[in-house]
Amino acid sequence: MTTFTKTLTTAAILAVTLSGGAWAAELTLKFQSSDPAGNPNFELQTAWANSIEERTGGKVAIELLPVESNVAYNETQDAIAAGILDGHITDVSYFSGRDPAFGLIGNPVGAWSDPQQMFDFINDGGGRELMNELENPYGLEFIGATTPGLEAFVSKVPLYGVADLKGLKLRAPEGLIQNVFAAAGASPVNLPGSEVFTSLDKGVIDAADYSVFSTNAAQGLHDVATYPVYPGFHSMPLVEVSMSKVKWDGLDAETQGILIESVKEFALTQVSALAANDLAAVEAAKAGGEVTIIDWPADERAAFRKIAASQWVEVAARSDNAQRVYDVLTAYLTEKGLIK
Repeated sequence: MTTFTKTLTTAAILAVTLSGGAWAAELTLKFQSSDPAGNPNFELQTAWANSIEERTGGKVAIELLPVESNVAYNETQDAIAAGILDGHITDVSYFSGRDPAFGLIGNPVGAWSDPQQMFDFINDGGGRELMNELENPYGLEFIGATTPGLEAFVSKVPLYGVADLKGLKLRAPEGLIQNVFAAAGASPVNLPGSEVFTSLDKGVIDAADYSVFSTNAAQGLHDVATYPVYPGFHSMPLVEVSMSKVKWDGLDAETQGILIESVKEFALTQVSALAANDLAAVEAAKAGGEVTIIDWPADERAAFRKIAASQWVEVAARSDNAQRVYDVLTAYLTEKGLIK
């Protein structure tokens, strides 16, 4: 049994246990995910949500819904402010149309080479405070961050380096990631994750920024796009766990602390489970013989990173909040020796 299978088995047992009525939650919160039901990320998120009632001694329970259950994937901020939802688990960059700062902090393309770097920035490098500076005015409280890890790239055509991106029709979230791919010569479009498979299959797009290798495989994307680039060269999204600030402020400090710590633990669990599953999925793809995995050489990765870095400054100039993100982020990266 793989680590990921064990995780899902544990999640299933936990869900059954909690549904048995051991706790009568004082407050039930309705969260919506940006992932569809059946997606490995959603299954891991569900395990976290199902653990909250027991963790808080029955004070809080979380009902987690898949993408589009109540509102569109990029409308959850407004839905939380309006009281339609109580919280969400979603890619921060989906809200870059509201303020480019969300795109810059949500996926500073090329900044992170490992999830632990991003977690350190969020938890100990000023990122948590920065996220709440951005979200509190919209009625949200940032609880914590996770990520599926460094993404692989999905493609129907062979891509051996930056030059092959020119003219490529691809799916990428709105904001910085789209700007970077456009600067590299590609033609990015904004599509929800639930439409990626169909769009690839019908030829609407030729490639996609979607998720990690194992999730791409589990969603069947390699059935229609047989030239994945792995390891990825482009993206490690910040997935936020946030909720209504009004309801957050109504919780006692102990419960708030439990929620913050639970998200930190969840983030580590998700990264570990998906990394192990990536390796298994890669081996299975190689053994199947239908998928050609392409690994970009270091010079091509560096060329893409240079293009990406040129876009940070442009995003920073678009709003005061984006400049604030740029300043805090680059100060952290400089302090840690990640940029010079």
